[in-house]
Amino acid sequence: MKIGIDAIAFDVAKIHLPIKTLAKARNIEPDKLEKGLGLIKMTLPDTHQDTVVFGANALTKLIVENDINLNEISRIYVGTESAIDSSKPIASYLINLIEQKFGEDLLSECDVVDFTFACIGGVDALQNCIDFVTLNPTKKAIVVTTDFAKYDLNSTGEYTQGAGALAMLISTNPRIIAFENNWATSTKGVFDFFKPYRTISKNELTGDENNLPWFENLESEIEIHKDQPVFDGQYSNQCYMDRTKAAYFSFKKIKNTSETVYNSWRSIIMHLPYSFQGRRMLSEIYALDASSKIISGDESISDYQNKLKEVSKSDDYRNFVNQKLQPAEIASSLIGNLYTGSIFMGLLSTLAHFYNTKAEISGEKFGFLAYGSGSKSKVFEGTIQPDWRTAIATVDLFETLEKSHEIDFETYEKLHKKEQKNSVQLPKNEWVLDRIEKESPNLIGARYYKWVD
Repeated sequence: MKIGIDAIAFDVAKIHLPIKTLAKARNIEPDKLEKGLGLIKMTLPDTHQDTVVFGANALTKLIVENDINLNEISRIYVGTESAIDSSKPIASYLINLIEQKFGEDLLSECDVVDFTFACIGGVDALQNCIDFVTLNPTKKAIVVTTDFAKYDLNSTGEYTQGAGALAMLISTNPRIIAFENNWATSTKGVFDFFKPYRTISKNELTGDENNLPWFENLESEIEIHKDQPVFDGQYSNQCYMDRTKAAYFSFKKIKNTSETVYNSWRSIIMHLPYSFQGRRMLSEIYALDASSKIISGDESISDYQNKLKEVSKSDDYRNFVNQKLQPAEIASSLIGNLYTGSIFMGLLSTLAHFYNTKAEISGEKFGFLAYGSGSKSKVFEGTIQPDWRTAIATVDLFETLEKSHEIDFETYEKLHKKEQKNSVQLPKNEWVLDRIEKESPNLIGARYYKWVD
């Protein structure tokens, strides 16, 4: 019995800032970002958009474009690290909006929940839904990944920002890709990237030492939550490499093979915080698992690092990258980081590339190297199915990305600081954030959405 992704849809922010514009404003050499990291554009939410909007738009497209019978959907699981509430999951918003559009109580028996583990939460949701369909072959599930990667102005992560969502139908006899039942995991609790609750003394805000109520806060400390993470770029890269390497060789043990695993994969799909991250992270695995044993791991630290640098610059590795990694990088260059959606956008980018170049990939295996800070990696693989072309024929990934609206640097900073009050682009045929309740005591903070024709 084959189980995997039968259909896929996406929604990304429709406005973008050219990386070249950001580079010039920050006194960074543009080539460092464009040629060094593979960045061309970064997408940003408009004033009427948030992670619920992106997720609802992607889910609506999935339903409409694939004529999905919602009575057949048993669960909708969301991967995100951009939750808008510490209690109410994004998934609960999604079923409410879908029922608004398609009919009341259509999803009243559908199980919904959010998965959070940084950028790997969507893969966790996928694995869970695959297990569910394995046990219940007549049922179907949907995985939604939705995120907004926001970093502080002038930070080293600023140029990797992005926003959007993907939705995928999980079923038996999938048209796009069927996954093998081999999942390798490597986990370690670290602080390479996280979004903590921070505190500030009420006295610092009010100048009053008597701890009087302040906007209904009775505590002497005020909790602050920011979309922007606390992170250490170099350490995070090392964690990415360590977890992914461990998961890869664990996967090799599960497969019980002495052969070079990546040679069996037509394409390799990785989490891409920026477009060229995968090629930078994979050189160690490439060298360690090479049939010619480029490095053994027994070298001194300095020799080991020097050999890795040689490998990453070699013609053989560059050809390897162009063949197996480059198709997944194309969309990332034009969108930015989608956190949980990054690895699935890499899959869609690869499929769209092969579709446009008329390549035949039916029966080919794709390898997936997922990563989430904190930190965890999962390695798994899937086989492309005969009907993959039909399944993605209407997705129009690159055609849609070409229509993105360019903004100037001033508008970008206003959006980032939430000083922009009006939408940059008027919404059309999409969900929008209508309002946030500010008066009713029992509904303070409740978010309401509507469909705009």
